[in-house]
Amino acid sequence: MRRVLVTGATGFVGQVLCAELAKAGYTVRAALRTERSLPAGMHEKSVVGEIDGKTRWDAALEDVDSIIHAAARTHVLRKSRNDAELYVRTNVLGTERLATAAVSAGVRRFIYVSTIKVNGEESAGPPYRPEDEPRPADDYGRSKLQGERILTRVSAAGRMKYAIVRPPLVYGPGVRANFLRLMSWVDHERPLPFGAVHNRRSLVSVWNLSDVLVRLLAPEADSGKIWLVSDGEDLSTPELIHRLAGALHRRARLVPVPPAVLRLCGLLTGTSAQVARLCGSLVLDGSETRKQLGWMPPVGMDEALRRTAHWYQEGRA
Repeated sequence: MRRVLVTGATGFVGQVLCAELAKAGYTVRAALRTERSLPAGMHEKSVVGEIDGKTRWDAALEDVDSIIHAAARTHVLRKSRNDAELYVRTNVLGTERLATAAVSAGVRRFIYVSTIKVNGEESAGPPYRPEDEPRPADDYGRSKLQGERILTRVSAAGRMKYAIVRPPLVYGPGVRANFLRLMSWVDHERPLPFGAVHNRRSLVSVWNLSDVLVRLLAPEADSGKIWLVSDGEDLSTPELIHRLAGALHRRARLVPVPPAVLRLCGLLTGTSAQVARLCGSLVLDGSETRKQLGWMPPVGMDEALRRTAHWYQEGRA
């Protein structure tokens, strides 16, 4: 039996992941929040509603061999004092409910898509490694760490094999937030004040992340491990802007403003978090993933950026 239940199947990661799973010969069942038609690569669907501590998973898990849990609350639209509770509802209680139901249903393997934010927001020293002590700095990162720990406990008690994947920023068609904003700035050839930034950041394309997730479903893949995955190139913000400009066929316009000035401006304008991501470093060490899985990123960064730029420009046409 090779039926895989995918949560977050209609998200920008999930759609590429489901297509890759179908290509690899798996029967893909999408767990959907609401009734809708299935995108390419998905064979079956099960409407489960909101993912939280009360979700009913019985029908969705019938005859399922493996789960890839890619759904998560990644941001809160309107900031309030209840933000932490919202992250916990989906990322902690929702994961616990699904993992417990999976054990009861006899699911063989559970792949949990976490985030490098579990390790921290900035890697001031050496690149993050799987064995490093977690130091999440925000409610989202803390909720994903709790989800990891709950999965570890539930899987061990139920003898279900599992894997935890911590990607950095994921990009590809459908990307939103800061990456999309940066693409828009570059596309409009705006002068960008990052010419004096000398940081390093790991990225992973949706195609490379999906390839690792599919490989972790193999029976021989180790259980109980944390896997870090990236494209294998760590770029500074100016380098990323130049690479995006090339993919978009635009001119990169960089102004050398000192990072200290940028951080001060972020503090004054309430955009400190965004400025920190553009000026700070966040690098992970994915060498163990490549070594143990015998894996190399199937899509190079320039090609992945080209595909992402094509999607962006198609949407503007």
